Amino acid sequence: MRFAKAEALGNDFVIVDAGQLAGKDVSRIARQVCRRSLDLGADGLILFRETEVSGQPRFSMQVFNADGSEAEISGNGLRCLAALLIRQGQATGGTLVIQTGAGAKRLRLTDSKPPGYCFNLLMGEPILDPAAIDFRPDPPGASLVRYPLMVEDRIHRVTVTSMGNPHCSLLVADLEKTDWEGLGRLIEVQPCFPRRTNVEFVQILDRCNLAVRFWERGTGKTLASGTGGCAAVVAACLNGVSDRDVQVHTPGGILQVHWQEDNQLSLTGPARIVCQGQYYPLDD
Repeated sequence: MRFAKAEALGNDFVIVDAGQLAGKDVSRIARQVCRRSLDLGADGLILFRETEVSGQPRFSMQVFNADGSEAEISGNGLRCLAALLIRQGQATGGTLVIQTGAGAKRLRLTDSKPPGYCFNLLMGEPILDPAAIDFRPDPPGASLVRYPLMVEDRIHRVTVTSMGNPHCSLLVADLEKTDWEGLGRLIEVQPCFPRRTNVEFVQILDRCNLAVRFWERGTGKTLASGTGGCAAVVAACLNGVSDRDVQVHTPGGILQVHWQEDNQLSLTGPARIVCQGQYYPLDD
């Protein structure tokens, strides 16, 4: 199986042309290929397809988490795929559109220093409707801002949003003093999130800078998250503690997120092609 590996601020993906896996159990392959030490190792597997519409190339992607479950979208994964398409000459010019499980997303190349690239990505409007998020508040109709989420024997005030995939964001005073991995693991599988949820832990540095840690559904701890960075900014804004144009400081680097006046979220950040080669999946 031919593959490429790419990373965006340490959030890494194996990328494969979907035609190679026709008829295969992609969930099983994702679980295998993402294993660190034993296999290629990654946070997720991306399958992409190229079609042609009116003589113009069109691309679509599917994202599989490390546990084999399928995600609707990945902001970092989108930039990684865009970097590969440009690197291979499949996409030319400064703008491309990629279809995801959360709709078509437009990327604009802002810097190119192969094998590294930087993109501005329009993520769309944040979703704040519980039914569209697939969130079941108790009682129904409860506010999604500072929602009292009971985890084990303690209430945590969370803000629930979606960027096409569900997010639960917590504002914390000090990330270093927070067991965010342990709490993220518990929140991911709370019954009020029927499809599980991504979790962000947000420390306010000032109104234009947030430090964020990520627990991602189906993967666990990651060094960065594009949709998670957007969700963190939306949550901070809804809680009145940040501006709408913010630098998100992740363990892997900085994402620039702008919640625009037209309600669209703009995400700017890098992606880098790490390697390309041949992978030999184990038989069933």
